[in-house]
Amino acid sequence: MATPKPGPVQIASRNPIPLSSSQETQVRELYYKRVRGYCADEIRDFASCALNRTFSATWVCRQQRLAMNNCMISHASQQEQDAAREEWFATRDERRKEREVKEAKRKEQEKFHRAWWGMPPLPEDEDTSAATGEKR
Repeated sequence: MATPKPGPVQIASRNPIPLSSSQETQVRELYYKRVRGYCADEIRDFASCALNRTFSATWVCRQQRLAMNNCMISHASQQEQDAAREEWFATRDERRKEREVKEAKRKEQEKFHRAWWGMPPLPEDEDTSAATGEKR
């Protein structure tokens, strides 16, 4: 009698929800911002040293560059990426509300623009006209 083969091992993922490419980019930018925040002093020191220098910054600012790189490498960890992802999920509702406010403002401006120029108003719900097959 054949023994059943064990299925794939389920590993508890710290980040179970897959994100789209643009969402992953937002998480990555948040991650970079957090790491740069930790190393702001080192980055500032290197930038002030490299100011008004061209290729001589390579050896003149070597200590500052190494300090900046070491700081960024020490803070660039998987835990920091997880923290950035958690922060992105925590602020998701705020971003949604901002988009809704922006969309409402855009619609109000478009309504004003159409009234100002004497154009006919748009139908309120564009989705229903597309679903019923009506043309503008």
